[in-house]
Amino acid sequence: MSSCDLLIVGAGLSGATMARLAAEDGLTITVIEKRDHIAGNVYDEIDELTGIRVSRYGAHLFHTNDEEVWRFVNRFGRWTHWAHKVLAESDGRLVPVPVNITTVNTLLNTTITDEQEMKEWLVTETTKHELPCNSEEVALNRVGPRLYSKLFKDYTIKQWAKAPSELEPSVLERIPVRANFDERYFSDRFQGLPTDGYTSIVRNMLDHPNITVKLSTPWDPLIQPYWHELIFTGPIDTYFSGLPPLEYRSIDFEWIRLANSGFYQPNSVVNYPSPETPYTRTVEYKHFLNQKSNWTIIAKERTTDTGEPYYPVPTRENREIYAKYREKAEKADGVHFVGRLASYKYFNMDQAIRNAMDYYATSLRSRIPTHT
Repeated sequence: MSSCDLLIVGAGLSGATMARLAAEDGLTITVIEKRDHIAGNVYDEIDELTGIRVSRYGAHLFHTNDEEVWRFVNRFGRWTHWAHKVLAESDGRLVPVPVNITTVNTLLNTTITDEQEMKEWLVTETTKHELPCNSEEVALNRVGPRLYSKLFKDYTIKQWAKAPSELEPSVLERIPVRANFDERYFSDRFQGLPTDGYTSIVRNMLDHPNITVKLSTPWDPLIQPYWHELIFTGPIDTYFSGLPPLEYRSIDFEWIRLANSGFYQPNSVVNYPSPETPYTRTVEYKHFLNQKSNWTIIAKERTTDTGEPYYPVPTRENREIYAKYREKAEKADGVHFVGRLASYKYFNMDQAIRNAMDYYATSLRSRIPTHT
């Protein structure tokens, strides 16, 4: 491997962001990626048979209130506004998630008509835990026991293979609750999908004369250190040895193509909270950006403990194990751990980019003289 200023392990959003910022400072960067493609878990492609753009590792919806991050991603491709919506099947009916007035009226036979009535209903319905210690207590705080049982309890068990009471509050803190009829999943100022796909965005980020990308090249600690600094974006427990492994959840996808078909379901994403349904959700990709095709493609998702790591499992035990890895990381001179898997923290896409931008600016840029 030729000499470079930075060796970056992983060509996902975190690695690509770091690479681009460093390249624009005049540094030389080599990015190695164990997969045969760039873009990590946001990788998407056009299905040859149907002409539909699909995401190999599950749907990704970009949303942010961070104007600097939004300007950054818009440098690398066009974006189309997209207000994501999710439906959940409960009691044989499809209702909006996040919980809103329609959700409550449909599932609990109420007749709420406005925001004030909804807020009053939430006060009487919810069970208060002043300092919630786990995700069950968060859900009871936010939606109360009936909606928790119908929409979140069993879904969370399927998603994480753990009861919500075993999971840190952060898991169900991510679920918004609306006191109006707003069905949008996100309320951020900027929301959209890349018009030509996420792979195109990441490819353009990495398209710089100072950046070399090597695919199908896994990290090997025996690689001779022909670089000044190493950026590691993979699972932190694959870099160090001698400690218990951390838990991750992965996803199994069942892909179904349907010919001569309109839409299979009324929305891009439908969640299935019931334990009687073996998968957590179905995603119909033709809905995204209203793609045109005589076919449609469905992906049924089932979470699993084996396979490519997607989600760090936020339990107290894992947090304690991670703290020991963090101690090792702080002593590893010239090695930097950046991104969701390296930080063992669930980042949204904008958070992953912001984390990489901040880390580069505060912890890395001063370590290597720039060449601009």
